[in-house]
Amino acid sequence: MDGVTVNALTNVSLGIKKGEFAALVGRSGSGKSTLMHIMGALDTPTKGEVFIEGKNISNLSESQLAKIRNQKVGFVFQQFNLLPKISAIHNVEIPLIYSGIANNQKRKKLAIAMLKKLGLGDRLKNHPNQLSGGQQQRVAIARALINKPSIVLADEPTGNLDTKTGKAIMQIFKDLHKEGNTIIMVTHEKALARQAERQIYLKDGKIV
Repeated sequence: MDGVTVNALTNVSLGIKKGEFAALVGRSGSGKSTLMHIMGALDTPTKGEVFIEGKNISNLSESQLAKIRNQKVGFVFQQFNLLPKISAIHNVEIPLIYSGIANNQKRKKLAIAMLKKLGLGDRLKNHPNQLSGGQQQRVAIARALINKPSIVLADEPTGNLDTKTGKAIMQIFKDLHKEGNTIIMVTHEKALARQAERQIYLKDGKIV
């Protein structure tokens, strides 16, 4: 309604340690996705400060934030967000282009290695519509990891997958965590959240 201010988040103070696997848990509208977007420099808060690796990003320009998103943060979304008209390899190459790697062969080599690591060595040239939901999510994870980000943010990463495929994707995140990656996962499923080492519950924009 006009003139009514709705606070997506209120008095949230939170720290995530390097190498931690944390789950942001709550019902739809609880503020968990807004919090993840702020953590990933996709959104900026109207009040307060955000730090990534000790650097205050609250007042940076959009171009500076874009650089942080490209170099420091890997995003995995429920909808995959793959470009439909290009192959798995080229989808994974995109962040490398934005990070300034001009050499086509180097980009291709890095993308192939990451896709093979995630079990897609036989699907390198397939377009998204030639892949199952689980395979598309693996491509999305490969794209998120290709620049070796400090933080991986996953928003309902198993939401569009069947139970068996969802378990396989969760295992990938567990393995990434064991390798030392910082994982922050948004979910409304408590059973899924319990697989993380820390659960942070949100309700009405507050940590409860």
